[in-house]
Formats: sequence, structure tokens, C-alpha cells
Amino acid sequence: MNFDTFNFHPSIMAGVRALGYSIPTPIQLQAIPPIMQERDVIGLAQTGTGKTAAFVLPILERLRSGPRGCVRALVISPTRELAEQTCEVINGLGSRAGLQSITIYGGVNMDQQIRSLHANPDIVVACPGRLLDHLWKGTISLSELEILVIDEADRMFDMGFLPDIRNILACIMNERQTLLFSATMPENVRRLTRQILHDPVTVQIGRRLPAKTVSHALYPVQQHLKTALLKEILNKTKTDSVLVFTRTKHRAERVALQLVRSGHRVTSLQGNLSQNQRQAALTGFRNGSIKILVATDIAARGIDVLSISHVINYDMPESTDDYIHRIGRTGRVDKNGDALTFVTGADADKILALERILNAPLERLTLKGFDYTKPAPDKEFRLSYRPRRQVVRKQEIGKQMAIK
Repeated sequence: MNFDTFNFHPSIMAGVRALGYSIPTPIQLQAIPPIMQERDVIGLAQTGTGKTAAFVLPILERLRSGPRGCVRALVISPTRELAEQTCEVINGLGSRAGLQSITIYGGVNMDQQIRSLHANPDIVVACPGRLLDHLWKGTISLSELEILVIDEADRMFDMGFLPDIRNILACIMNERQTLLFSATMPENVRRLTRQILHDPVTVQIGRRLPAKTVSHALYPVQQHLKTALLKEILNKTKTDSVLVFTRTKHRAERVALQLVRSGHRVTSLQGNLSQNQRQAALTGFRNGSIKILVATDIAARGIDVLSISHVINYDMPESTDDYIHRIGRTGRVDKNGDALTFVTGADADKILALERILNAPLERLTLKGFDYTKPAPDKEFRLSYRPRRQVVRKQEIGKQMAIK
């Protein structure tokens, strides 16, 4: 079965062929028909299953005819990275259909976004907070909206966007088709679907489990030895692109700096960066000029890079859902991937929960030749060293920017 099955207009099929799509994924096969029938749809699928195209293609098919010069479709995304990724898919698939899309999110100047809105886009992909800013300022109108998509709904609620979502919904007075996509269905998401969707079709692809193409392993290690272990693994392992997850943005920055000092091509992606810096980091990682990206969970759903060979959890994720989202960045489109997780004694309960959903014990590994007994640095030494480390950090970051 191929995309001809859906009877898309030739202009839409031209975009499909331009992006090299050939065989629809299961979520596309099951979600596209009811969406084209203008039904409300709940789509449940892991990351990396092709869900973005599952809602983008029928939206383009619907919008290619009818009025222009107004916002007819709105996609709400939890992060600016995912918003940009979705907009790229829209522009790629809709390049021959003459439909315009723009992104709206915080961290950048509103004036540029207002100018983009004055160009009368057909589709807007937005993060909740900045979208509300535009709604309250009257710089965007949703009076002609026909299709609303709430993407990564579970992540949206994890990030505290539920009040913003409700405020946005209160601004949409006309009837519309509503599509909600989520990797999981916690109670707060289920409650919202009952309130805002009308007689929805539910499409669920697979269980809430990682892809079978990913292998899993744990590396027990003391907290103070994690960076040293990470360096050794990177030096001794054949990798393509590597995504390293940390729990905090400060740790992501620190780990990235340590890897830079060791000669690796690395950058970080975390909340302290400007939008231009975040975009540069993602662009470098996608095109291969940067081989290692150290990130917080902000990147777990906004990166679409097929060549990621390893996901390394520098810190054990807070939940099994977070683990699945993180490692969903590797082992994509039937490629093999490796998920390595550094664990300490404090992670015992999380390990048990993860092994329970995987229905198998996870392999514990040690790296040959690595000294696991090295003591932690003296506390007074760390405190006295910290001011100098901050100065060096700024100097080295400046050098890195100059090189780039």
C-alpha cells in the first residue's frame, strides 16, 4: 500500500514524493482516513512513528481548496523545537499546494511574528504562551479556524500548559475539527478529550513501549564519576550521532563544556539559550557538523534526526514515559540504536519500574579499565575552584562561538 491509496490532490502528492515518502506508517494508515472525513481524532503513538505527516497531509488536502488569507488550521505544540519541526514538515509536504505556514513561540521578538501574521498564513504552529499573547493583543484571529491540532498532549500537561490550553480554547468560538495526538493517555489528557472532542475516533498504534530496534543497558556508577565514564564510553564506542540527556540545564551546559575540552564536537540544548542559539545547535546536530548534543528533556520530542545511533541517559529519567520519549530518538525507521543509562543507588525504584514495563531485566554493564573506585573531589576544593571554573567557562564558550 502506498500514498496513492488516499487520493490526495496531485499538488499534495508532489510534496509527498519530494520528501521521499513511499509507504505510509501504521499511524498514517489509520489516522488519515477519518481525518479526511472531518472526524475528531485521538491519535496515540510513540515518537518516531510518522504522526506529524498523519495530520499534516489531510490538513493540506482540505485547505488547498476554500478561502485563503486567514488562519484555517492551528497546531499547538509544547516546545519551539517541535513547532519548527512541524512547520518544516508542513512546508515540505505543502510546497506545491501554495499554502503558507508560520511558527509562533516565545523567546523571539513579537514584531517579526506580527509581520508574518500580516502575510495571512493558512496554518499557524504555535506554543501556548506566545499564542495567548497574540490573541490578547488582537494580532491573530481564529474566527475562520477549521482545524485545531493539539500535539504531544501529555507533554503539554507535564509542562504545565493546561490553563493556557483552556484559555486558547475559550478564544475559539466557531465549530472546528479537533485532533489530539499523544504518546500516552494520562487522566488529565483523557478528561480534556471528553470536554473538547466530539464523538472522536481513537487510533492507537502499539503499546507504550520502546522500539524493538533499540537495545538497553545500565551502567551503575557513582554520581561524581558520570562525566569521566561518559568520556570513556565515547572514546571507546563506535557511534554516529549521540544524544546525551541530563536532568538540569546547568548540568547539560557543564557536561557539554567538559566534552568540548576533551576534543569532541558537541553542543548543548537547554533553557538558557536564545532561540537563535537553540536553532544553531539543532541545525549543527542535524547536518552532522556536531556529533554530540547534550540536552534536557526539552529535546526529547523536538528532534527528528535519523542518524542518532546512541541515546545516553547521563541522569536516569524521572518516569518510564520520559525514558520512552528520550530513547525514541534512536532506533528510528527500523534502524538499530543503543540506549545507555547511568544509574546510581538512588535510582533503584526507577529501574524496577522500567524493567516492569519492558517485561525484562536490563543488562548491567561495566566499562573495562575504568576506575569505579575513585573518590569524589574534596568539597572545600570544589568550592574554591568554582569561581575560576565559571571564568574559564565564559572564555571557552566565547572561543567556541568565535570558531563557529
